Amino acid sequence: MIVRIAQEHDFPGFLRLAGQVEHWFGPMVEEPGFHSAVKEHIRRSMALVAVSPSSDRPLGGLLFGAEAPAYHVHWLVVSEEARGLGAGRALMADAVRRFVREPGVLEVVTFGPDHPGAVAGGARVFYERLGFSPAEATDPGPEGGSRQIYRRPVSGPEDIRP
Repeated sequence: MIVRIAQEHDFPGFLRLAGQVEHWFGPMVEEPGFHSAVKEHIRRSMALVAVSPSSDRPLGGLLFGAEAPAYHVHWLVVSEEARGLGAGRALMADAVRRFVREPGVLEVVTFGPDHPGAVAGGARVFYERLGFSPAEATDPGPEGGSRQIYRRPVSGPEDIRP
C-alpha cells in the first residue's frame, strides 16, 4: 500500500469512498459542499490517499487541517475491502509525518457511543488504538447521529507512531 498526496484525478475515488459510508455520515456524494471541501484539500495538498500499488485506486482517503497547535482530521474513510488491512493507520501516520510541525493536539470528530457506525464501522476503537481519548460531545452529524471529539497529544513531526 502506498500513501501519497491526493491529486485532482483522485477526486472520483473520494466520491466512491464517500458513497460507501453515507449511511453513517449522511449525504456527501451529491453534495456541492463536500465536493468543494475535497477539491480545496486537494488543491492545498492537505488530502492523502492510500492506494494499491497495482491499481492506484484509492483504498482510503484523508482530509487534514494543520494550524498548530491544533491539528484536525477533517475526514478519514477506508474502503470496505481495505478495512482492517492498515490503510487507516498508514494514512494517519503519514498525515502526522507530513503536517505536524510542532507539539500540539490532534483532534477528530467521530461517532458518539450510541451511533450505529461507532461499532459497525469501528471508528471509536480505531482512534483509541491510535492513542486518542474521547472528549466532549459535539453537534450531531447531518444524518442526525451523535458525534464526539477525540483528542491525542502530538509532540511534533517525529511523533509518527499511530
